[in-house]
Amino acid sequence: MIRLGSLVQILLLAISVYAQLNDVKFRVKRPFERDQKPFEEEEDGMYGLCENDSGQMYYYKQYEGQENICEKEVAKIKYSNKINETGWAFVEVEVADRVVEPYMQGYAAGFVEGKTTRDLIYLHLSNTVDGFCKGAEEFCEELNQYLLDNYVWMEEKIAKNPLDNYWIQVNMTINHLLGMIDGYDAQLGRRLGVQEIVSHPLFLIQLAGDIEDLAIKFKKPETRRSRLAGTGHCSALVKVLPDHSDIYFSHVTWASYSSMLRMQKRYTFATSDPGRSYAFSGYPGSIPSVDDFVVTSSRLAILETTISNYNEKLDEYMTPESVLCWIRTQVAHRSASSGVRWAKTFAKYNSGTYNNQWNILDYKKFRQGQQDKLLHGLLHVLEQLPNHVVHTDMTHTLLRQQYWPSYNSPYFPKIFEWSETDKMVEKFGDWYSYDKTPRALIFRRDHDKVVDMESMIQLMRSNNYTQDPLSKCDCVPPYSGENAISCRSDLNPPNGTYPFAALGHRDHGATDMKVTNSHLIEMLSFTAIAGPTHDPTPVFDWTTTPFRKIVPHNGQPIRWTFGPITHEWEESLFASKQINSSSVQLVDDIETLESLKQDLENFVPI
Repeated sequence: MIRLGSLVQILLLAISVYAQLNDVKFRVKRPFERDQKPFEEEEDGMYGLCENDSGQMYYYKQYEGQENICEKEVAKIKYSNKINETGWAFVEVEVADRVVEPYMQGYAAGFVEGKTTRDLIYLHLSNTVDGFCKGAEEFCEELNQYLLDNYVWMEEKIAKNPLDNYWIQVNMTINHLLGMIDGYDAQLGRRLGVQEIVSHPLFLIQLAGDIEDLAIKFKKPETRRSRLAGTGHCSALVKVLPDHSDIYFSHVTWASYSSMLRMQKRYTFATSDPGRSYAFSGYPGSIPSVDDFVVTSSRLAILETTISNYNEKLDEYMTPESVLCWIRTQVAHRSASSGVRWAKTFAKYNSGTYNNQWNILDYKKFRQGQQDKLLHGLLHVLEQLPNHVVHTDMTHTLLRQQYWPSYNSPYFPKIFEWSETDKMVEKFGDWYSYDKTPRALIFRRDHDKVVDMESMIQLMRSNNYTQDPLSKCDCVPPYSGENAISCRSDLNPPNGTYPFAALGHRDHGATDMKVTNSHLIEMLSFTAIAGPTHDPTPVFDWTTTPFRKIVPHNGQPIRWTFGPITHEWEESLFASKQINSSSVQLVDDIETLESLKQDLENFVPI
């Protein structure tokens, strides 16, 4: 595994395997339930894990302008909570070069983040996870068994393939989560059993994307009908400027307003992977972006928009013998140096969950001002369904059209057919089509207006649904806030009449905007705006929205009027100002590093 070493834990693993082989159901009393006591908020600043001369690990706060006494750094985090000023908190995590084993790197990175940001994690859990199993106990039991079986299967693959880089990366990602859990619970070096891990609320946070398809597969109450709701996630655009002076790469998240407790993160690991460092828009406690919007040190920019699977026959291919999407993204981000390599890595062990269209732009291939008709490898596109993955180079299409849009509809004919989206077109019309859906038409009409960063942001934040003819629908009133690049379904009247739920009044909207270009990606930076779009639409305000009493929003700003911000990361956290002995605040001193290593090595070959 991972972090098993004691006889008790080995026994737990054996019991888990026995259950898998003999179809024994583990019944969890209250899975995914968080602690009820809120945490004290950590101050902005630098925190870290250090090993002292006795081999003890401790978590500490580093004070600015003072000399460093930590000679054996393990990991550091720089934390800045600017949610009330900008809509974002900022997290930078870096692992020291002396930490060689990838699984230890993952654990250390997770621990410092979980410990330092646990106040925001607590709030995010209260907004998004609380009550997840209420009224859905049978579903949660089936989900828990699936996750248990899946975890045990991955453990077995890791143990059998100690030199395979793919499984080394999977192990590193799982340990990243284990560290996050231990940091959140303030239990350094703890040995959790498999059941405790998969039922922890932080495990569910990682599944924010995967859970949508698993909820349908296991028939979570009030979820089955979502196949017909058309609940799209996100709008995206890759835009080549007319003079080929730049390429903009942008993404807008569509989600529940309960999810607007936001973070920008950068992870830097001490591996030799091309993508050892990557930055992304994300959420408290979440290792994957979920949006997804990611830029990596291999100068890849990666995003996705969700595609719906309306074909129930494909549900049978969602089996525990697979790697969930949230893990596959981390493996691909770190391992890949090209779009095609990212796609091939991601496609392995397809779980059929969180089915998306992925766009991977390789900025290494871009030459400012040059128009090479033979260029290959600039843009790679992948689409996934259960048991099906299609991907190919789309560079020529991008250069010919000068833009590549993505808006929750499958591009590849086979994916369109296998997902039975074609049947949705027959039943409900062009809204479900690829080339005639409102956002396709808006992107086609307006992409030529993009000439600089300002006009790109304007397009990605656009929503003038009451006046734009492309936002019209067979509805009463005759338009929908859903039919825009940045949707605002909360503005649709509750007493309106709509042909299907996606066009109606609901807790759903564009919650951000991110964009990078050939200059910003060099620094793993991007420009971002937090919160629902406004102007000409009304500002989103929790005191006036009809959802204020039914949608949890603990810790969020009340009024969302934030503008664009471009965050600058530190060159290295280990090059920052140092601390002295009087400024070391020991927070945890639980276990020696050597003891922890030995316990890990009992199961994980190095």
